[in-house]
Amino acid sequence: MTIRAHWLTLMAACLAFAPHVAAHAQGGNAAQVQADDDDDDDDDAAEAPAAAAPAGAGNAQMPASAMSADALGLPPLSRSSQDVEELVLGSADSDFAVNKKDFVMRAGQAYRWRISSDGALEYKFRAPDFFRNIWFNQIVISDLELHMAGPPAWLEYDAKGTIQIQFNTVRPGNFEWWIDGLDGAQAMKGTITVVP
Repeated sequence: MTIRAHWLTLMAACLAFAPHVAAHAQGGNAAQVQADDDDDDDDDAAEAPAAAAPAGAGNAQMPASAMSADALGLPPLSRSSQDVEELVLGSADSDFAVNKKDFVMRAGQAYRWRISSDGALEYKFRAPDFFRNIWFNQIVISDLELHMAGPPAWLEYDAKGTIQIQFNTVRPGNFEWWIDGLDGAQAMKGTITVVP
């Protein structure tokens, strides 16, 4: 038995125990993956095995509920709020610059997240699905606190400054954030992944 045949047999056994997760990670269904493995031709002997889907943030093929906060190296759950790395929109060099695009958080954790404008444009920060799946504690602007019973529609920056949101993550999921009105090369967008 060749190494490739042994590898395929091992993969088929793994699929038998976890067909939904493995097939979803590969972008297909279990029956299709099994059929591809059992085609009995030898023409794929020279092909390298397909690379596994990455398990990082923003992975559209892997649901957030299938990832593990511990495996990703996130800090353990705590009663105190944890800081999320600040998101800075725009810079002195480019109004369309973003310092970080993808964020990963643990479900059930309290967080503080500073979102700042450093460009010369007006920015409308939108993340409606994320906002609907967290519990807001408060929004802080210039040491003034805003408490509410529901999520905001967006955060708007008419000038340079910082808005800090304090919240608890509630549900795992892959969420998108973006700045309204920008697309193509000027697009400012990213992902927020909440994992169990």
